[in-house]
Amino acid sequence: MTLPAELVVAAQFALQELTLFAAFGFLLLGIGDLAVDLLWIGIRLRRRLRRGPSHDTLAPPATPGPMAVFVPAWDESAVIGAMLDHAISAFGDADYRLYVGCYPNDPATIEAVEARAGPRVRCVTGSTPGPTSKADCLNRLWDAMRVDEARAGRRFKAVVLHDAEDIVHSAELRLFDSLVERFDLVQLPVLPLIDRRSRWIGAHYADEFAEAHGKELVVREALGAAVPSAGVGCAIARDALDRMAAAYGTPFDPASLTEDYELGLRLGAMGRPATFVRVAAGPGRPSVATRGYFPSRIGAAVNQKARWMVGIALAGWDRLGWAGGFTERWMRMRDRQSLLAAVLLLAAYGALLLWTALALVRLAGGPPPPSPSPGLALLLSINLGLLGWRLAMRAGFVTRAYGWREGLRSLPRVIVGNAIAMLAARRALMLYLMLRRTGAAPWNKTAHVFPRELPAE
Repeated sequence: MTLPAELVVAAQFALQELTLFAAFGFLLLGIGDLAVDLLWIGIRLRRRLRRGPSHDTLAPPATPGPMAVFVPAWDESAVIGAMLDHAISAFGDADYRLYVGCYPNDPATIEAVEARAGPRVRCVTGSTPGPTSKADCLNRLWDAMRVDEARAGRRFKAVVLHDAEDIVHSAELRLFDSLVERFDLVQLPVLPLIDRRSRWIGAHYADEFAEAHGKELVVREALGAAVPSAGVGCAIARDALDRMAAAYGTPFDPASLTEDYELGLRLGAMGRPATFVRVAAGPGRPSVATRGYFPSRIGAAVNQKARWMVGIALAGWDRLGWAGGFTERWMRMRDRQSLLAAVLLLAAYGALLLWTALALVRLAGGPPPPSPSPGLALLLSINLGLLGWRLAMRAGFVTRAYGWREGLRSLPRVIVGNAIAMLAARRALMLYLMLRRTGAAPWNKTAHVFPRELPAE
């Protein structure tokens, strides 16, 4: 059975157009990625040659102060108890207090937190049923902290942000105590745990964070662009949050889906210093970092990625615009290119399917797939080289963080990440339209798991 000639011609035309669109788009994105890679290489070489003072030779804080650790918790009864037990053990006798935000219609989480309440842990339950937005929960913790400060006549030095499933590091409060004297925002690396039962879906987060927190944030800070908060494993100076509250009414915007990301950019716009710091806990030991499991199922991963896309690429564009100089605008463009990348991926995979279909038609006696023009062939060759470079960089960063076996697995996991990105883009558009229509920013969270065996520090 042969296909109608008109259908074959239409498929050939679509193949050419999709290939050209995807190739040109990937060229633009690839050049941007290559520029960041080369900048990172230059930064690394310069630091090695200078061998100047760095964060890994920290002096003790000039004026040690207490830390308030904020943990928003909606429907987290499965993990919050284990998380708090580990945090209390890890932080030891440090000067801190954990503020856990709960909701009156979530008795299981309240019970788990109240069982550990005391001088180190305070359960903050508002009157509004949950879930509200994550930022709204953080603002309630802010209010509770200020009440405690007024009663005790003592201010906290900084606010540390964590999620209910986080594995905190025993050295992080000491690190924050020193660095917040110089920076208003201090961000530690986030290193997702590798779930052996989800080597492809859950582990693709490890690949992305290994590169983003191994390279992207390093380049942003070195170029003077704002350092966005990851929302976990970060500390914000107390005075900086006062400035945010004075400027915007509350330190965390309850209408935002990515309040952590926006906080970092707003502080940068105010000219407040921020830093991303990767430092080993000791000779031969891993970096001080926040660890934890990320979604291991396709639906949960798509939902989480969609929320990030809406908050950063769509609503973030509406809310934050394109303020700042060239470097800041370039970095914001990179933050917001996820939707464009998803469209380009869809076009590329569509072109691949069309080419395969036309190749099968050729085997059945039909015309061959169209050959690319010399210009398009050159463009495809350049993109192939950029893709090879990109995969090598990704594998290198994953190897650095997780070992060579995961570095090799990161190569086929790129396909999994692409599929999740395309599905998330579709959902992100739907969420964005709902957000524009209702103005609500629902807490679109996923179920979490706390590990039975904790990673070595």
